[in-house]
Amino acid sequence: MKADIHPEYRHVVFRDISCDFEFLTRSTIETDKTAEFEGTEYPLVVIDISSQSHPFYTGNQKIMDIEGRVDRYYRKYGFKREEEPEDEAAEAKAEEAASE
Repeated sequence: MKADIHPEYRHVVFRDISCDFEFLTRSTIETDKTAEFEGTEYPLVVIDISSQSHPFYTGNQKIMDIEGRVDRYYRKYGFKREEEPEDEAAEAKAEEAASE
């Protein structure tokens, strides 16, 4: 193994600025900032999103309007969309018409 070509692997504190959450892990990331974590001084890396603030992990995930996107696509490119029955009565009527 060559000497002096590998980055220093050390303990680093990552701080999520959106929810003031910080955690200690090991990394080779370079930073000039430092922070005290559990009584010891460590290099600090500031991040925007972590598992404590990401919508997927917190359960506050926004539901995408997939149907609206599909309809917009069909309108944009001029496709016709088959109408789906909205309730059971309309569905029964559609089945009767198909059987005749």
